[in-house]
Amino acid sequence: MSDNSAPSNLAQRLANGKFAMTAEITPPVSASADALMKKAEILGPYVDAINVTDGASARVHMSSVTAAAILVANGIEPVAQFTCRDRNRIALLSDLLGAGALGIKNMLMLTGDDPSAGDQPEAKPVFDYSSGDLIKIASEMTDPGIIPSSGAKEEDGVPADHKSIDGTPNFFVGAADMPAAERSDRWPSGLDAKRAAGAKFCQTQLCYDMDVVRKYGEILVEDGYAADLSFLIGNGPLPSARSAIWMRDNLWGVVMPDAVIERLEGADDPKAEGVKICIEQLQEMSEMPGIAGVHLMAPINTSSIPAVVTGSGLRD
Repeated sequence: MSDNSAPSNLAQRLANGKFAMTAEITPPVSASADALMKKAEILGPYVDAINVTDGASARVHMSSVTAAAILVANGIEPVAQFTCRDRNRIALLSDLLGAGALGIKNMLMLTGDDPSAGDQPEAKPVFDYSSGDLIKIASEMTDPGIIPSSGAKEEDGVPADHKSIDGTPNFFVGAADMPAAERSDRWPSGLDAKRAAGAKFCQTQLCYDMDVVRKYGEILVEDGYAADLSFLIGNGPLPSARSAIWMRDNLWGVVMPDAVIERLEGADDPKAEGVKICIEQLQEMSEMPGIAGVHLMAPINTSSIPAVVTGSGLRD
């Protein structure tokens, strides 16, 4: 079991200004820890932490808290995703306390996909809390060590409607964001709210347009976001032009330039070309102001991530 009082390795790396790399896996539809570890062991030696999704695409998988605990027990640092879709506030608060007790420190708070799009379309969506609520609650559990509690009385510095907890966690709380090349009315207000709630890092949707990432980083620096939050840009090795086109057309928010698709279409070995593109883009992003790292996502091409990380020369 890890030392709950110490910050996570991911938090320390980002605090030290080192380029960070996280990856993502979907827990299996399995009650076997071995099935999870087969996925995680491919990535563990190469990244700073591994995200475990929470009912991704509104489909049933092993719980994210359980999956994260298995990774901790096997010496791999997780980022546990928490969605608001499935649990009321009692269950969410209980799971956060349990995650802290299990030595899980990195959290990514998300709204969650609509159940009607998943494999249990008759499931009732909960959404008792928003992702901003979860960010604030997890941050306050760490400092000053409180949770919401209706009817509680103000005492010993604890605000009304809260109560103190014993054995505070050391959560490093994250949020989702989407790279943008221009400021808009809606985007800054959302990011402002996440920062005010206590978020410390953001992982973004996939973006393969380096001009967009560069301009996004410039905005983050100019508007002061990069001083308070660490931004990890979504990327990953593409196995084929067909896969890139599908992602562009079917995954909301993915930025996929024609030039990337054309390189894959013209390659003798598209999978090797996808690794090369990813390496080039990681190296480019590592030099961009405002960009603290990358979040590697390759659900059908996970086996290529080690080659990307090794080839980039960015892992120390």
